Amino acid sequence: MKPLNYAILKHFTKVKEACAEDVIEALKSEYGHFKALNRKDVIAALMTAEANGLLEETRFEMDQSDVLRIYYHAHEEGANTINKYIKD
Repeated sequence: MKPLNYAILKHFTKVKEACAEDVIEALKSEYGHFKALNRKDVIAALMTAEANGLLEETRFEMDQSDVLRIYYHAHEEGANTINKYIKD
């Protein structure tokens, strides 16, 4: 099993785009018992990945509960870097 932050990054090499809630949903079967698999910590991981040039913001929207959802994707260079250092 990969570290949670690695799994979060790797998820973006397999989807067109995702927000924190999408990541949590996708990883909860394997990482659901991890304390850091929560909205706040996943958002921090996504923002760190964006600051490091691995992900970029694609869009944002308010959900039905008026919670802001920010969507990210791994651009080609970011995906290549993630795949280079994090193997399946």
